[in-house]
Amino acid sequence: MTAPVRTARGSEELIRAEEPVLAHNYHPLPVVVARAEGAWVEDVEGRRYLDMLAGYSALNFGHRHPALVEAAHRQLDRLTLTSRAFHNDRLAGFAERLAALTGTDMVLPMNTGAEAVESGIKVARKWAYDVKGVPADRATIVVAADNFHGRTTTIVSFSTDETARSGFGPFTPGFRIVPYNDLAALEAAVDETTAAVLIEPIQGEAGVLIPDDGYLAGVRELTRRKGCLFVADEIQSGLGRTGHTLAVEHESVVPDVVLLGKALGGGIVPVSAVVGRRDVLGVLHPGEHGSTFGGNPLAAAVGTAVVELLETGEFQRRAAELGAVLREGLAALVGRGVVGFRARGLWAGVDVDPALGSGREISERLMREGILVKDTHGSTIRLAPPLTVTAEELTGALGTLEKVLTS
Repeated sequence: MTAPVRTARGSEELIRAEEPVLAHNYHPLPVVVARAEGAWVEDVEGRRYLDMLAGYSALNFGHRHPALVEAAHRQLDRLTLTSRAFHNDRLAGFAERLAALTGTDMVLPMNTGAEAVESGIKVARKWAYDVKGVPADRATIVVAADNFHGRTTTIVSFSTDETARSGFGPFTPGFRIVPYNDLAALEAAVDETTAAVLIEPIQGEAGVLIPDDGYLAGVRELTRRKGCLFVADEIQSGLGRTGHTLAVEHESVVPDVVLLGKALGGGIVPVSAVVGRRDVLGVLHPGEHGSTFGGNPLAAAVGTAVVELLETGEFQRRAAELGAVLREGLAALVGRGVVGFRARGLWAGVDVDPALGSGREISERLMREGILVKDTHGSTIRLAPPLTVTAEELTGALGTLEKVLTS
């Protein structure tokens, strides 16, 4: 990074300034980021931190990746928005390349991950009525406990997180919740009204929970046999994070519909998409669904640049190779403050001995040592560095974690 450009106000003053004007729906760590490049960020006082969260995987390619910034700048000089009332010259190319990357037929562009999930729900229900023949307003969708698909009213209707749910009812009907990683429970919940099974191939917010080998393949077989859709939420797990383009590829599974977001916007603009089979997404007709900003030229330009990065396979390989470094380093910490961990590619949930502090407290200690992570439930922290991180940076971060846990 170039020399820091410091703001007129310091971190503590800026944090205090937020209190009366920002809704308190977040509890961020007490660091005020002013600049960033690659895997590193800098606060308003010029202190540098290794970003081991990467915007919950929205920054898979690091901060301000040159190819993505160039694509955005180039498009900003030409055209940013038309709405879908008109065609634009960037959207078709983006959709074609994204479909090819994911091995799908059709793309529904949206903005945020939650919008992609809401869109996937609508598509699944419409398919159930138009194709499967489920009676009107009877369609059900089966989901997994401890899921995280967003925080809209419909989505929290099938959450088991009381913090996300409490105080926001009445809730949307039509969902059945079963334990994650339990094929027998899933089979029992699916019936003739089931439009889809909606699951995360890896549950991120729950602590990077990785299902048993064969679970995703079992979901695929069950949904085919029962005549319903398999909708995979790859918003956090997809686009290189786990060592494959999609996490379902670890079991060579092809869902009917895949939900994408976060990294698809390259950390520059919100971009999400529902991708899937033509006979599924083809149930939508003009006026039944839409988005003013979905598929806008700026988003399409950045999204295309993201797809270009992934088409080389470089980032998938980096995640797989550096994932081995991450797993080896975490394994060495088991019994030294770490009581367990789950990792796939450059993504890990690390369970810290509760006697050493909560996940929040561990995150604050790491912050003071120049490492940014985020806690989840209890004493679990998540590690998800940009895929541009180096082996040396990763090893250094693990050394800092050891220092925090053992000092």
